[in-house]
Amino acid sequence: MSLLTRRPADEATRPETPAASASDARRVRLLALAFMGLAHMTVLKQRYKGAAFAAVEVLFLVAAPFLIGNVVGMITLGTPQPELPVRERDNSLFMLIDGVLASAVVAVFLAVYAISVRSAMLDHRLGVNREKTSARRQLSAITTRAFPVLGLAPMVVLILFFVLVPLVFSALVAFTNYSSPNNIPPANTVDWVGFDNFAAMFGGDQLWAGALVRVFIWTLVWAVLAVATCFFGGMILAVILNESNFRIKPIFQAIFILPYAIPAVVSLLVWRNMLNGAFGSVNKLLLDLGIIDTAIPWLTEPTLARFTVVLINLWCGFPYFMLLTMSAMTAIPQDVREAAALDGATGIQRFRFITFPLVLFQTAPLLIMSFAANFNNFGAIYFLTNGGPNEADTTRTGAGSTDILVSWIYKITIELLQYNYGAVIAVVIFLVLAPFAILQFRRTKAFKGEL
Repeated sequence: MSLLTRRPADEATRPETPAASASDARRVRLLALAFMGLAHMTVLKQRYKGAAFAAVEVLFLVAAPFLIGNVVGMITLGTPQPELPVRERDNSLFMLIDGVLASAVVAVFLAVYAISVRSAMLDHRLGVNREKTSARRQLSAITTRAFPVLGLAPMVVLILFFVLVPLVFSALVAFTNYSSPNNIPPANTVDWVGFDNFAAMFGGDQLWAGALVRVFIWTLVWAVLAVATCFFGGMILAVILNESNFRIKPIFQAIFILPYAIPAVVSLLVWRNMLNGAFGSVNKLLLDLGIIDTAIPWLTEPTLARFTVVLINLWCGFPYFMLLTMSAMTAIPQDVREAAALDGATGIQRFRFITFPLVLFQTAPLLIMSFAANFNNFGAIYFLTNGGPNEADTTRTGAGSTDILVSWIYKITIELLQYNYGAVIAVVIFLVLAPFAILQFRRTKAFKGEL
């Protein structure tokens, strides 16, 4: 009789067979896939965690009809309703935004759903269901393991809805005919046109294609010149100040920093008035001194305007690189310079073989980001030249001689109301700058796991 009473206890302590373990794993997987949290509450005995996952799915199911309606609206973009007042018609723009937001909510739910299934399978493999834990231990385990997720969740949600959603919305506009005069909501609806806008911008419409090529080439040239002039200008001044021994060196440092201390918008507007061809003080001074006979068209002649933009950007940007270079030079060991001087190296040789390579190594990542920033340097163009002077196609395309892609987007959308073409250019900018951002991120110590 005692043997009969001991047998169940012995069997309870016996390890599970592979067949039983596989059967339980399938059961956990099926329950987890059937409904979020079901496997946690029934098999794994994790009622609090299971209830949390189940609450998420219940909320999603309650909101599902609303979300599905918004996604369908994003697909259809509404129907023309000329018989209704304008305010009561389908607004394709709002329907597109609501559809993107609904899709983001669905994406978040699917991510949580995948996490719940993975959590159930992981807890089963760890044998959580083999011991009965108290409610306090369950809550402690949940808070301990979920702390990183809970800490990152608010930031992930903010990035999703305030960064990714606008990006997706802008990209989707590029595949519609959202433009003036016939497709501006709510008076008219917007339709999906596929890649027609891209075809027009990349060769289908010669006028727009020519403007895109011209502006894109100038944007690349502008970004390279802006970085190169500011970097080398700031470096040269930093080397001169660092190598000089006169007592008033701090005064010169303060003077050179002044252009950086003044807001760039103020500097650009002041230079715009000073270089005005009709009443600018620069031309007036040169005329009074007899250096020139006629006013120089600083901002109204295409080639000269581009040169002027680069020059004024140098004025605004070189102090930043001067400070950056001076900081980098402090990290160069003094004994290295002294050893080079004792070996007979001239000042130019010390700069070429010691200072420049070491400074460039330290500032290279910032140069990459500076290129990306100048690629989108809207203020330097808009506040100084407003993209002008005009070209032959400016009336239709809005692209001036000094316009870069981002300032051209402003004109296309705000002045011409061609939002679809503006979105196409935004996609082009993203495709150009995304590799630089990824490259810069991959170079960071956080990405490499070095702290």
